[in-house]
Amino acid sequence: MTRRAFLASASAAAAVRKPNVLLILADDLGFSDLGCFGGEIATPNLDALAANGVRMTQFYNYTRCCPSRAALMTGQYPHQVGVGAMIGGANAPARPEFPGYQPRMRSGVETMPMVMKRAGYKALMCGKWHLGAVPSPIERGFDEFYGMVHGFDSFWNEKVYTRLPAGRPVREYKTFYATDAITDHALDFLKQARSEAKPWFLYLAYNAPHFPLHAPKAEIDKYQPVYEKGWDKIRAERMERLKARKLIDPAWTETPRSTVPPNRFYPDGGTNPAWDSLDADRRKDLARRMAIFAAMVDRMDRNIGRVIADLKATGEIENTLILFFSDNGACAEWDFRGFDDSSGPNNRLHKGADLDKMGQAGTYHSYGSGWANAGNTPFRLYKHYGHEGGISTAFIAHWPGALKPAVVHRPALILDVLPALEAIANGRPDTPLIATWKGRSVNRGPLYWEHEGNRAMREGRWKIAANGPAGEWELYDIERDRTEMHDLAGREPARVKAMARKWDEWARGHQVLPWPWKT
Repeated sequence: MTRRAFLASASAAAAVRKPNVLLILADDLGFSDLGCFGGEIATPNLDALAANGVRMTQFYNYTRCCPSRAALMTGQYPHQVGVGAMIGGANAPARPEFPGYQPRMRSGVETMPMVMKRAGYKALMCGKWHLGAVPSPIERGFDEFYGMVHGFDSFWNEKVYTRLPAGRPVREYKTFYATDAITDHALDFLKQARSEAKPWFLYLAYNAPHFPLHAPKAEIDKYQPVYEKGWDKIRAERMERLKARKLIDPAWTETPRSTVPPNRFYPDGGTNPAWDSLDADRRKDLARRMAIFAAMVDRMDRNIGRVIADLKATGEIENTLILFFSDNGACAEWDFRGFDDSSGPNNRLHKGADLDKMGQAGTYHSYGSGWANAGNTPFRLYKHYGHEGGISTAFIAHWPGALKPAVVHRPALILDVLPALEAIANGRPDTPLIATWKGRSVNRGPLYWEHEGNRAMREGRWKIAANGPAGEWELYDIERDRTEMHDLAGREPARVKAMARKWDEWARGHQVLPWPWKT
């Protein structure tokens, strides 16, 4: 062997030894929906990863689909890259007066796939992009893409899913279901990456369990009796399991049913009613909605199991870092009844034979604020908001040999993931997030949020939060009261004022201000 060939061979071997990275993102999953985080949904594959990995109980996302994905892909606060709100259509004009609130992620920003490719990785993506059709995921750095470029759509219609670069082979299906197809293409991409003898980075961004709620009927039927007991009993059962597994502090005050803050369809908001106060037909309708949601989570877990089985069969599981979390808390849109039309709060009560049609092709449902409240057990509020129910996610990190099984009760933010992966990809795995996974005490520094005028900041044990642009700051001691039941703002006005000043400084320096919301 010549010296040049030997060096090329050694270089290739070194590249293969780098850990692969599988980053799995769920969509609209509540904090306690997984079995390993207190839920009743069957998630044995994720439960196994959690049992043999690190579970973080204080990992935070960024309140909603687009901002969370922007923070994840860039390692920056979303406003810094123009995604302080939902993105617009491909032809939506720029908004120079609001630099933090653009119709698409800013061009020229370095992304996670670019970082990983520079370190020698094959960069692959399957699932939901939702950061703008232009530039495409390929133009943003991925080598291969299959999925949904926009935000949400039918799980039964393969025409709304895209293969990029254009001209790549696409599988054909007799019966199409998005979660299965996303996984099929992910396995294809991994096979291709192995043939190139490169380490790979796979961003597996399932659109499950985001509405429209769609799942195979037999799987929905399995969960129907589970949810006929109602959200009050489900919340109580989850609370007990969370306490028993030491995932939450049993001293925290249990939250009542969350109110639904005023929103664009219900200006006065409302309160989630007691389950037993609803009539029998409404309970059947709502139980069916949650059963579809549970079936979607179950199916996602089984597909994650397919990928794990593939990693085991190819001998890659020991050299693969697997991360799992959600882009925001459970979705309450728009009241306790859910909706049946993407354009607004339209809700139709389903009875008799119509119940069997729910979740099938041609239907469109959400599950509403009552079930979202249960999904976010034990926390308050939902997706969109800076309270714990909007920003808290179940988090799992699995990396055999590198991470010991543990439950970690320290805070981190979604934009911490990219620096951690960059360090791992370049052989210097020492960032605050990695140190946290390994049980070391790390001073993360302040964490900040803003979306739709909903604001929050956490510094150590203290957190301030406010709803809406004109909302008053509330103050919570997160160590003693992470369920945010005891507002201390009246007792400690000086602390609130000092933290609010820091939030204002951050907002001015990160394109949060000026904001487009009316005060």
